Amino acid sequence: MSLAFCGNENNSLAYNVDRGVLNNGCFLDALNVVPHIFLLFITFPILFIGWGSQSSKVHIHHSTWLHFPGHNLRWLLTFILLFVLVCEIAEGIVSDGFTQSLHLHLYMPAGLAFMAGITSIIYYHNIETSNFPKLLLALLFYWVLAFLMKTIKFAKYTEHSVGLRQLRYCITGLLALLYGLLLAVEINVILGRRYLCFTEATEVKPPEDLQDLGVRFLQPFVNLLSKATYWWMNTFITAAHRRPIDLKVIGKLPIAMRALTNYLKLCKAFESQRVKGPKWIWRALRQAFGRPLIISITFRFLADLLGFAGPLCISGIVHHISKDNRTIQPPLLGVYFISSQEFLANAYVLAVLLFFALILQRTFLQASYYVAIETGINLRGAIQTKIYNKIMRLCTSNMSMGELTVGQICNLVAIDTNQLMWFFFLCPNLWAMPVQIIVGVILLYYLLGISALIGATVIAVLAPVQYFVATKLSQAQKSTLEYSSERLKKTNELLRGIKLLKLYAWEHIFCHSVEETRGKELTSLQTFALYTSISIFMNAAIPIAAVLTTFVVHVHISEEADLSPAVAFASLSLFHILVTPLFLLSSVVRSTVKALVSAQKLSEFFSSDEIGDEQEPNATMPTGPSNHKTIPSGPRNHNNKYQAVVSTQLSHNVLRTLCFLEIVESVVITSGYFTWTDGTPTLSNVNIKVPFGQLTMIVGQVGCGKSSLLLAALGEMQRVSGTVTWNMKRGSVAYASQKPWLLNATLVENITFEMPMIKPRYKAVIEACSLQPDIDILPQGDQTEIGERGIILSGGQRQRIGVARALYQQTNVVLLDDPFSALDIHLSDHLMQEGIRKLLREEKRTVVLVTHKLQYLPHADWIIAMKDGTIQTEGTLKDIQNSDPKLFEQWKTLMHRQDGEFEKETVAESMTVLERKNLRRAMYSKEASKTEEEHEEESVESEEDDSLSQAMRHRTTIPWRSCGVYLSSAGLLLPLLLLSQLFKHTLMVAIDYWLAHWTSHVITIEGQFHHFSTYFSLSPAQYHVFSVLCCLGIVLCLVTSVAVEWTGLRVAKELHHNLLSKIILAPMRLFETTPLGNILNRFSSDTNTIDQHIPATLECLSRSTLLCVSALGVISYVTPVFLIALVPLAIACYFIQKYFRVASRDLQQLEDSTQLPLLSHFSETVEGLTTIRAFRYESRFRQRLLEYTDANNIASLFLTAANRWLEVRMEYVGTCVVLIAAVASISNSLYNHLSTGLVGLGLTYALMVSNYLNWMVRNLADMEVQLGSVKRINGLLKTEPENYEGLMAASQVPDGWPRQGEIQIQNLSVRYDTTLKPVLKQVNAHISPGQKVGICGRTGSGKSSFSLAFFRMVDTFEGRIIIDDIDIAKLPLQTLRSRFSIILQDPILFSGTIRFNLDPEMKATDDMLWEALEIAQLKPVVKTLPGGLDAMVTEGGENFSQGQRQLFCLARAFVRKSSILIMDEATASIDMATESILQKVVMTAFADRTVVTIAHRVHTILNADLVIVMKRGIILEYDRPQALLEKEDSVFSAFVKADK
Repeated sequence: MSLAFCGNENNSLAYNVDRGVLNNGCFLDALNVVPHIFLLFITFPILFIGWGSQSSKVHIHHSTWLHFPGHNLRWLLTFILLFVLVCEIAEGIVSDGFTQSLHLHLYMPAGLAFMAGITSIIYYHNIETSNFPKLLLALLFYWVLAFLMKTIKFAKYTEHSVGLRQLRYCITGLLALLYGLLLAVEINVILGRRYLCFTEATEVKPPEDLQDLGVRFLQPFVNLLSKATYWWMNTFITAAHRRPIDLKVIGKLPIAMRALTNYLKLCKAFESQRVKGPKWIWRALRQAFGRPLIISITFRFLADLLGFAGPLCISGIVHHISKDNRTIQPPLLGVYFISSQEFLANAYVLAVLLFFALILQRTFLQASYYVAIETGINLRGAIQTKIYNKIMRLCTSNMSMGELTVGQICNLVAIDTNQLMWFFFLCPNLWAMPVQIIVGVILLYYLLGISALIGATVIAVLAPVQYFVATKLSQAQKSTLEYSSERLKKTNELLRGIKLLKLYAWEHIFCHSVEETRGKELTSLQTFALYTSISIFMNAAIPIAAVLTTFVVHVHISEEADLSPAVAFASLSLFHILVTPLFLLSSVVRSTVKALVSAQKLSEFFSSDEIGDEQEPNATMPTGPSNHKTIPSGPRNHNNKYQAVVSTQLSHNVLRTLCFLEIVESVVITSGYFTWTDGTPTLSNVNIKVPFGQLTMIVGQVGCGKSSLLLAALGEMQRVSGTVTWNMKRGSVAYASQKPWLLNATLVENITFEMPMIKPRYKAVIEACSLQPDIDILPQGDQTEIGERGIILSGGQRQRIGVARALYQQTNVVLLDDPFSALDIHLSDHLMQEGIRKLLREEKRTVVLVTHKLQYLPHADWIIAMKDGTIQTEGTLKDIQNSDPKLFEQWKTLMHRQDGEFEKETVAESMTVLERKNLRRAMYSKEASKTEEEHEEESVESEEDDSLSQAMRHRTTIPWRSCGVYLSSAGLLLPLLLLSQLFKHTLMVAIDYWLAHWTSHVITIEGQFHHFSTYFSLSPAQYHVFSVLCCLGIVLCLVTSVAVEWTGLRVAKELHHNLLSKIILAPMRLFETTPLGNILNRFSSDTNTIDQHIPATLECLSRSTLLCVSALGVISYVTPVFLIALVPLAIACYFIQKYFRVASRDLQQLEDSTQLPLLSHFSETVEGLTTIRAFRYESRFRQRLLEYTDANNIASLFLTAANRWLEVRMEYVGTCVVLIAAVASISNSLYNHLSTGLVGLGLTYALMVSNYLNWMVRNLADMEVQLGSVKRINGLLKTEPENYEGLMAASQVPDGWPRQGEIQIQNLSVRYDTTLKPVLKQVNAHISPGQKVGICGRTGSGKSSFSLAFFRMVDTFEGRIIIDDIDIAKLPLQTLRSRFSIILQDPILFSGTIRFNLDPEMKATDDMLWEALEIAQLKPVVKTLPGGLDAMVTEGGENFSQGQRQLFCLARAFVRKSSILIMDEATASIDMATESILQKVVMTAFADRTVVTIAHRVHTILNADLVIVMKRGIILEYDRPQALLEKEDSVFSAFVKADK
């Protein structure tokens, strides 16, 4: 076929110019080429030369700065223009098909116009981002020329009576309009930017966001194409391959998306609402965030309507292939014109239109998702900020009276705000679903008549069932949650008390208890799995059931049923579309209900009581009445070395005059009545004065209202009547609460507390609070993280840090609420002297000290004594001695008693030393080794050169090994699972293939015989096979859904059981070197992932993968040519998923890790509310909240954008699959007579690929993250257990062993691990039966290791211990440990009954238990408890005092009645009275037993038969205590002297 611009037929009218050149069609088309050629010639040099050196462009995101007027409109018009030009090209090609020769003029100008259109937008984009508006002149000329040419052509068509029935006429008119509009946009740019015809151009500045290089989330700023395809994310996602994503990489949020901006928007909306209540919240949310939601819903409508193009185009394509319809019309203007009907009757045209419809549908759908999710995230940030600001104003009474707990508030933040966010995500579905269902049913009715309604009814009837299943699912999830929290509580106790359990050989009892709860949890999980499998089954089976019902009814009902492939496969696609909204329905309804409940909760919270604004007192300084003493003006040390900065809030004049004037009151409360609740006042008739610059002490019995008085002064209590006056406007007050409150921050940040660091002052404060020794132990010194997520500190250490914070601040007033309660006497004295008397008094600061330590009263300048919520008396000590001698005498006797105790007490070091020792141990064990994963990472990074690239490679590979571990745990269920999945998908393909075969059969028969009876006689066999296949398919759906869930359950059961068994038998070393939280996480979040998330993800992943594979298989079978095109598409998919998976995993982890600080900031704010408000630090904490919220939100936004990035690309790949499959199968049908049924089948499956491709990749990414849990658990499963077997069997060990309790230690050397140095070296000792032995030595001398060696808790690599003639190394571990008793320094009690705590093995009788309690002096205490021995012990034994807990441990040791008792610093953490009881019991009740006491208070072992002094793992001295004391130079006598 020859080629010519105007065609080369001899009789061609195309060359006829008799009636003027403009009346020649071919010339008109040639004229239209001119503008396009002009643009291409002008712009190409500028594009390639001018922008060749773009690297020099200024880099404030100018590349995304869109500042020309009408920017979005231009992009929109250009997209429409390009689409119309494609239609023009297609129309030209189709109309040219009617003639013998090719007429290039019909489609070549349109092709050039298409190129020019693309060039124009690229050219414009470059000019806009580089800000060279003058270069837009080229486009101005182009639009003018193009508009003129098209208008001339349109006018000529009209003149020659070419009308609306001809498609080319419509296209020409449309193009003229579009070029005109683009010309108007260009003129608008000239008017807006004044770069032409004006003397001065308009100055424009880029928005603030784009000037800030920290803003890297560019979605709001990029052009329309980049917005729709997330093109700007390309560099971000590919960079994730080279470098992990962290907060630095993702930068800051744009201003419009920041929590503060959205919070202000929300507040404005709230203020404009009149009525309060849940509706008030909804109205405010609608007002603040309604607009973007409407945009999202609009996008969703468009996407859903375009979604119906798929079935309609399939129907059209299959229908037109089977008919040959060509009607030739006479040519006009020398060329052929075709109508739009003829145009749309072309199968290829329909294929191209389907391609465009799908591209648009996917783009709109993703845009709808993105806008909804972005709105949801903005809303969450705004509500969280609003909740936080409400917390800052909350009444303390709400918190203390239990109306609002920290847990409830954290739930509001973590759960309820997320429920509202999810509602916003799913909101577009709520509006789009009805439209989708209605349109779908109408189209089905149009295709199938009445039978379609029956099929739709099947789906509709099963929708409520789906809802019922969904509600059952959430109920099952709730009960599972209850059991899993109970199991976690037990696991936590087990792990916390693991040392005791191992020493007493009770680990199996506790293990069984956890397993029992796990059994209940698994039963609940079975219900969950059952309903999940029903849900999955219904998802898969309903479309099959609907199709079966519809087609069978269709064939039976209508006499002339048209079940051609066109109808059958269009219906099939429509059913698939219809099922989606009905399945979403259940989750959308549930989400809506939850959102309504959350709104109700938030409404209640926002209307809860707030603290009243304090009245502004006059800034006058009232002088005290004359009965108060004046301050003696004695000499003072004014050049105080600690006074680094004189408090800024005190004027020098005030300070100077204070010493000479009468006392000025810092705080005055006059006839104050204060209450926490609305009942009787907690404090009544309070009249007090706190003198300025002096030390005031508040004393009184426990519960008399001392702490309340401080809080009343701070304005935290509800004031019923009276006044609180501060001498100046109340500024920041340094307040140390009774229960110390720490931030999740470094130790130094906790002390400086947002104040600048002043080194000398900081050192002085550390010294005053004796914190230096504690800091020295911490791994990073004072830069160590403390608080909830950091190092766990003891009560005393926490209290000293709280006091240090108050001392460091430079406020006028310091309030200390019982700072000595958790401190021993030496620390208390030191703090009193160095901190309060020296640091604070010398700075003339007003100090109010609540205390029980009456021996400090002589240091007070002013004393307030309280009793039962009223002021008993106030004044100086001398005043009180004169006015209330009885009270003074009472104090005096108490002071003496306390002093007497202090003289002989040396708890002093004891407690602190113990705290430090515990801390040191924790630190030592943390440093000594790391968890499995860190080892793995280290081994990856050990090679020097490749370390980073290797680590990156490590990140990009899927953890196949973990997948293997997971699947191998399934056992025999695995082959069942695989086979059922394969069979199911094979059957699905068979059903659709049979449908194709059946419907094609109809056509061929109809073609041969023109009456229907023959068809009907053949048909039953066909549809019977179809029915059987469908029923089998439904059954297999059930089998696979059950198989997946049951496999998941089996694996969950196996992994948890194995993990628990391993952990229980693991050596103590594991628990010392692995943070408890890490092990607990394996049992909590990781087990939860394996229980509930992996099965669902696995099911989704296998389904989407097999669907894609089967679809690609079917398409390749229908048109083998498709395989060639498949290769580049597969490569594209591989790279897209490879890059996405890495970025997605990083972003998911980042989102999780940024949520943690946000939630803990809420909980720590609630807990430290009084402190924050006392310091007046609300604004600083609000600022920090905004930072945390923004960090979490930007991670969420980037994750959303990354998901959209993937989905857009995968769906575009899917649309390419549809286009290629369509074109290939149409060609195959037209030229190789492929049956129409198979064409329909191929296209239906091609549509499915585009749906399931991104599901496959998303699930793969999720699976990868979730398999991390399996990997971490597997890491712990590799732990080597302790060697529980012995050379002797348990039966060989004599029953009563050890009877005598004789211990021989020969040449003993032990270490904690084979990699560590020995802690005991060549130790030899002999302990006779019944001897009381004391072991002492400094911290780290090996005393505790000595006791652990008896239980084989440490690695004995040399020597042996022989007890009653048996070498303990030969005994089974369980037997050995069950024959000794030990009392540890930390008393450990478990939740359960007292009976269970004393005897978990349930071997002892009640009499034996009561006897043990009597010996431990606990019988009276237990008798008074309800239930006696069956009284409950709370978690950790919190309902008993520390001393009582230690006595319970003694009773526990006694119950065991073993002849050897080991006391490991058992008296360290108890008071003198309890200690003396303990000593007495040991001497009497254990008189005939061997007792080994490890002591750090040497006076406790002075009565021992034998003393062993240790140093660095060797025995230094070994003799009777008297003999050692007689030697002046003995270490033991030095210890005793130091201890006095």
